[in-house]
Amino acid sequence: MRLYPPVAVDSVACIEDDTLPDGTFVGKGSFVSYLANSMGRMESIWGDDCGEYKPERMCLGKEMAYIQMKCIAASVLKKFSFDVLVEEGKVPQHVLSLTMRMKGGLPACLYELRKEWVFEFYEKKPEVKVIYH
Repeated sequence: MRLYPPVAVDSVACIEDDTLPDGTFVGKGSFVSYLANSMGRMESIWGDDCGEYKPERMCLGKEMAYIQMKCIAASVLKKFSFDVLVEEGKVPQHVLSLTMRMKGGLPACLYELRKEWVFEFYEKKPEVKVIYH
């Protein structure tokens, strides 16, 4: 999440005059923005290995993000199975926007699950209807 934050850019409006810790004055009504995507890669903060994934460098909101990811994954996996169609070893490109996303989306083949074989899914994969490819 440090290297690929779901919200790459964030802004807040100042409701009263304030002074930041470095002495910068911010007037009432001003907007302050920060680029989480850039801050997560700053060598001055993270060191020479700023581009490496290290679990101890996770963001403060990671627990909430994990809960959200688990809920979404559980609701999708309850009704569908899928195969990811990405070449092994190929690093996906990301698009910087309000929320981080993969360039071109995630190529996948989506299969609709049938109730009668949901619990047998990992034992054998029956013929299924391809919804998206």
